Amino acid sequence: MEENEILEEQEEGFFEHHRIVSDKGQKLMRLDKFLVDRLERTSRNRIQNAADDGYVKANGIPVKSSYKVKPNDVITIEMPYPVRDMELIAEDIPIEIVYEDDALVILMKPKNMVVHPGFGNFSGTLLNAMLFHFQNLPMNPDARPGLVHRLDKNTTGLMVIAKTEEALTHLGKQFFDRTLDRRYVALVWGDVKEDGTVIGNTGRSLKDRKVFTVFPEGDHGKHAVTHYKVLKRYGYVTLVECKLETGRTHQIRVHMKHIGHTLFGDFEYGGDRVLKGTTFTKYKQFVQNCLDLLPRQALHARTLSFTHPATGEWMSFESELPDDMQAVLDKWETYSQNSMKG
Repeated sequence: MEENEILEEQEEGFFEHHRIVSDKGQKLMRLDKFLVDRLERTSRNRIQNAADDGYVKANGIPVKSSYKVKPNDVITIEMPYPVRDMELIAEDIPIEIVYEDDALVILMKPKNMVVHPGFGNFSGTLLNAMLFHFQNLPMNPDARPGLVHRLDKNTTGLMVIAKTEEALTHLGKQFFDRTLDRRYVALVWGDVKEDGTVIGNTGRSLKDRKVFTVFPEGDHGKHAVTHYKVLKRYGYVTLVECKLETGRTHQIRVHMKHIGHTLFGDFEYGGDRVLKGTTFTKYKQFVQNCLDLLPRQALHARTLSFTHPATGEWMSFESELPDDMQAVLDKWETYSQNSMKG
């Protein structure tokens, strides 16, 4: 039997790129096992995550990790560099502490702050700040001390940080078992008619890797569920509360766009332009004024409830909306009232 031929293995941009051609005598084998046997320093879980996100292809077609490799298959895979390859540096960055005890910390994440270092954001992250303010944070499996979950760069709101190994394990299990309660407030385009639930696998878009999308057939991505209910209608936009049952990257942003209600101001998903409303110049200027006040997605992690890992007590925290989001809601309130008078 000929050896499997590794034609190309290069590092480029933010990803590792590999191209492997199976030999002509290759027996049927699961894709993840096939790759983990041939790629050094790569875990099976990392390969499976890459496949879920559409980064693994067989003969040019995205495939799942359960795909059976056949003779002469051309397998290509791209994987983001692991975070552990980067040095974590403590930085004296102010943080807003909502609550703290010996086991955990509740923080308020501001807008325009990345949670952990990554390519393009090596410093100035919430994790850099945490390393300065807290000593001996426990290391999670992704080499990100104390982190149990994350929020997008321009999403504001409550986050819980573990200060001990026990808390990290206990809180992590609550996220995995979905026994805690997380609720977000979002301003979305369009008149949301009724409360509902979005169920749809999410993963990186096969057309644009910078954004995520819903795969309705469930053939790619990861299972994701978002429950939403209407808080207030303003005519062309609606304030909704979203409750996460799963915690996928960009989940609320992707799910709401999927049902035709893109988040207001979300430039990555097309929410930074007039999607609903009139063609009048005055209205377009009003919307632009709102976007100038809130040049990001209108999304805030308002409530966070969980079982305390040490005491067993059910704890619940609620936060106020950030000033920029509240200012835009006030403008829409005034606009909608004036529209009804007219």
